[in-house]
Formats: sequence, C-alpha cells, structure tokens
Amino acid sequence: MSSQDSTPAPYPLYATGAQGELYETPTTATRERYWLYSLLFALTLLTATVVGTAMQIDFDRNVPFDLERSLDTWLVAWRHPAILLHGLPFSLTLLVILLAHEFGHYMAAVFHRVDASLPYFLPSPFLGTFGAFIRVRSPIYSKRALFDIGIAGPLAGFVFLAPALAIGLAFSKVIPGIAHQGSVQFGNPGLEWLLSHAIFPGTAHSDLYLHPIARAAWIGMFMTALNLLPIGQLDGGHILYSFFPRAHKYVSRGLCLVLLPLGWFWGGWTIWGLALFWLGRRHPVFFGDTDHPEMAERYGGFAEFLKQRGIPVDEARGSPRRAS
Repeated sequence: MSSQDSTPAPYPLYATGAQGELYETPTTATRERYWLYSLLFALTLLTATVVGTAMQIDFDRNVPFDLERSLDTWLVAWRHPAILLHGLPFSLTLLVILLAHEFGHYMAAVFHRVDASLPYFLPSPFLGTFGAFIRVRSPIYSKRALFDIGIAGPLAGFVFLAPALAIGLAFSKVIPGIAHQGSVQFGNPGLEWLLSHAIFPGTAHSDLYLHPIARAAWIGMFMTALNLLPIGQLDGGHILYSFFPRAHKYVSRGLCLVLLPLGWFWGGWTIWGLALFWLGRRHPVFFGDTDHPEMAERYGGFAEFLKQRGIPVDEARGSPRRAS
C-alpha cells in the first residue's frame, strides 16, 4: 500500500447530539485510470502465465525448475500460444491471492472513507510479478483507520493463500533431493511445514517437488511476510505507526540495517535492505497526528475551516464530532 497523494477525500461530519444532521463535505472527484489498471493486470497475467507454463513443463518432466531456461518459454509461447494454458493454474492462483490482498486494503479504505486507487500490478518476466499496490490519495484521519487498512490486506490474502497451498501440496510429488536442485530454491515456511507434514508424513522437505499451484502460494506467502516487516510504508510499517508513531522511524532504520548482513544467506535481503532504507524508511504522518508540528498546524487550519461553517469540532483533536 502506498500513500503518495494528498487529494481531499470525503469524511463523515456530524452535528452534536444523537439527532444531529449529517453534513456533506465537498469532494474532489478522482479520475480513475481504468486503462492503466487493466493494462498492468493483463501484462502481469501474461508474464505469470509464461512463468507458470515453464514451471508446469518442468514439473511434468520431473526436472527442477530453472529460471534461466524458463525465459526460453517466451519463444515457445510465441510460436505455440496454446501452450500457455498449462501456466494458468500458477498465474490465476497467484493473481487471486494478490487481488485478495490488495482489495482487502481497498475495502478497508472504502469503509473508512479514505480515497484509494484500485490495485496497480507489476509484471515481471522472472517469477511472474513484482507484486501489486494501491495508492492512498487522501489523508487518513485516525490510527484505527491506518491499522485497519494496513492489516486488512494480509488477512484477506491469507484466506485464499492457505487453501491454495494445501491444494498445491496435494498435487506435489516426492522426488529425492529435488528441492536442492535448480536455479531457484524455495524455502520451507511454517505454514508449508505444517501442511506438508500432514499431507506427506515422514517426507523430508528436500524430497518434495512443489506443484506450480503450491509455488504460487509460496510466492504469496513470501510477499505477505515481506510486507509485514515493520518498515516504512509496508503493511507492517502502517501497523507499527498506528501504535507507536514516534518509534516508527527508529524501528524502520534499525530493521533495514539488520537486513544488510542477512545477504550472506540470501543476496536478496541486502537488496531489499538497501531499497527500503533509501525509499521506504519514513512514514507519512496522518491527519490529526499532533505528534508532528507541521501536521498539527495543518489540522488546526482544517478545524478552523469547519468551525467557520458551523460544523462542531472536537477541540482536543480538531476533528468533526460524531453523534453519540
């Protein structure tokens, strides 16, 4: 989830008292770029389907998945488009998990009357996608709204991720030592460990060849876990900020530094640590966050604007009062 714009959004305004009248605030209409949402989704569906096709071909041949060899699938798909049908189990599973995650954020934003975009998908020729995000285009008025928007995505994604992983594991194979072969080696997160022991009791993880559906769920788990890191504007960063706004920047910077030496085990951690330290270690303050003087000044001006129009305002927070 990304918060980059500051376009005003609707906010419920009530007069004092149980029989107060609902006030309507002027809103700035946002022109949605549906063509861009559709184009990025279509491109991501294509790249994920090509990768899924390569995974399915290797799975059927009982050979380990090779990322470099999978790039050749683009040429094969160009000559024989029907082969892409083999990649749909992977791509559709992955995109459904990502859609659920992002629409969890989106529906929470709609519930709290926060203006947010539809999901932007990021295609990738390697594992199909770099993920997806929504843009929050209006101020967030409370820590509760920030928490709800941040946590809704991982929860919604998990609802689809867990059964997808179970189904994918049920279709997986047992081939001795297969997990340690190939150019991409998938780890063994806790949920996969529990389900694999239930479906393949006594089978070592290194002997389990994951079906493409299970690999799509694995990628969904990895993206969810990465997003839950309490850093910057990641989902975990939003959740941390909703509880401890003053500690957020210190925790973010500290965890970015912790990620750097983890690159000894996997080079991707160093890349993520540097990227997050440079781009995402800060969190935008939300409307009404009086811990930050610049926002307190802006919020005070907003409260004065409301009072001049006869709308009762909570003096302690400068926010419109709700009917009790």
